[in-house]
Amino acid sequence: MAGNLAGSRNVEVYEKVEQVGEGTYGQVYKARDKATGEIVALKRVRMDNEKEGFPVTAIREIKILKVLNHKNVVQLKEIVTSKASEYNHGKGSIYMVMEFSDHDLTGLTDAGTRFTTPQIKCYMKQLLEGLAYCHRNRVLHRDIKGSNLLINNQGQLKLADFGLARPFDDTGRQLTNRVITLWYRPPELLLGSQNYGPAVDMWSVGCIFAELLLKRPILPGKNEFEQIDKIFKMFGTPTEETWPGLTKLHYYQMVQTQCGTKPQPNRFNEHFGMLPLQAQSLLQRLLAMDPSKRINAADALDHDYFWEEPYPSRPEDLPKYAQSHEFTAKKRRQDQAKGAPAPAPAQPAHQQVPHQRPAYQQQPANGAYSRGAPHNSGSYQSSYHKRPREGYDNGGGPRAPAAYMPPHQSRGGFGQGAPPPYPHKAYPTSNGYGQQPLPTSNGHGHHHPQQHHGGHQGSGYGQRG
Repeated sequence: MAGNLAGSRNVEVYEKVEQVGEGTYGQVYKARDKATGEIVALKRVRMDNEKEGFPVTAIREIKILKVLNHKNVVQLKEIVTSKASEYNHGKGSIYMVMEFSDHDLTGLTDAGTRFTTPQIKCYMKQLLEGLAYCHRNRVLHRDIKGSNLLINNQGQLKLADFGLARPFDDTGRQLTNRVITLWYRPPELLLGSQNYGPAVDMWSVGCIFAELLLKRPILPGKNEFEQIDKIFKMFGTPTEETWPGLTKLHYYQMVQTQCGTKPQPNRFNEHFGMLPLQAQSLLQRLLAMDPSKRINAADALDHDYFWEEPYPSRPEDLPKYAQSHEFTAKKRRQDQAKGAPAPAPAQPAHQQVPHQRPAYQQQPANGAYSRGAPHNSGSYQSSYHKRPREGYDNGGGPRAPAAYMPPHQSRGGFGQGAPPPYPHKAYPTSNGYGQQPLPTSNGHGHHHPQQHHGGHQGSGYGQRG
């Protein structure tokens, strides 16, 4: 890594336009290449807390992004550096130069953007394509959430923020369960599992899918115990019969004691019964409590939900929105609270009008969550702007990072081709796009719940939660 940085260009070849993100990792800027005029994103790697050199998480993120090459995964262009400064405690800064996207999913929803069913299907297909590619290349993302899903004005969705990502293998290595932002964290991690696989990402995808359909987060817990309690109350208390191996999980006895002995019934129909049947079917398979029963990304792409009317929009046919990221949406709210003029929210370019936040995003004055109300009257009234902002315990201590495992297929591949003419379904392929089924040795199309992953605190293009 040191050799690579020694030959890096200076950040001064780029002109910073505006800040579009901020978190524990540092800042993200929209910038312009002074020579070519190309717009890029500059993600500053925070160095002031590093006493032993370059951050391990940044090394892992850079290595992973240099190998991955897919239209639905953000592209790392280069690494640039700056001179030492007092601002950075006498050290130089290091920036990851990435392709720029005009929005992230949270920024759009925060601004009150309403998505139609064809738009939701289009975004979900792209999310699943990118994730199936990562899993096929034996990489777990481990932080799927709206602010890490970038969207450009060509309608392309891109997975970003690989700071918690981890290459995985079949060695049986125990890994940290302190990953994935709380609202999107699966029950096996909350119950202490350290042996997990691609299914952890699929639970997060299910939460995103439900959020798009219902226009509100479905599991807005304040802490780990409240989070698992909300999951049990929505999907029912699991048992050893419905989830083999459940009682052996590290925190099972503690959670059972705190939740009480009375089992909770499955209330899926109460919360999601108003949705179309195929949407319910896909959601049930994404949010299966037992990770071994959770659908994988490749099979989800071939689900009938995507092959019934209304069909998915083509990315190029999606509306064009004013630039909106979670960071700018948050800044807009702060400006409004101070009485300062706020920029217009992200509406389609031809529909730029003053916007009133919808009722489902209005927060109680005290910020508390509503309790005991029916599912459609605000029982999950916590809005997009009340995102969890927690730190991550990397769980790894002083250990050196695992050596990066090159993927089975180094470049291109799954999901790269043009989509087929809608609405013709491509049978019998595994991915719904007329391509060959994926090899079964990597979790697609057969899921192996014994595959293992690990990671450390990370950062990303988007806002750290």
